[in-house]
Amino acid sequence: MKIDKDTVDKIAHLARLEVTDTEREELIGDMGNILDFMAKLNEVDTTGVEPLVYMTDTVNNFREDVLKQEISHEEALSNAPVHDADYFKVAKVIG
Repeated sequence: MKIDKDTVDKIAHLARLEVTDTEREELIGDMGNILDFMAKLNEVDTTGVEPLVYMTDTVNNFREDVLKQEISHEEALSNAPVHDADYFKVAKVIG
């Protein structure tokens, strides 16, 4: 695929970017280099190479899920601008 002025303009429009003429010329070169690099990668024989899913052998390295009561029900309701005895009151958003 050849990167030209129209392609850069279309991508800039989709990305909601304003691009000057100087930036457009730089982007044409940069995008062309990216596509050339991708074409070079497509030439590499990857037969028999497993896809890389994780960068390390560590699996599910999460902290233990511990239940703790940090704030009481009453304390939570005291922070609400409007509430009743049990719930926060909010403005109706569905008609």
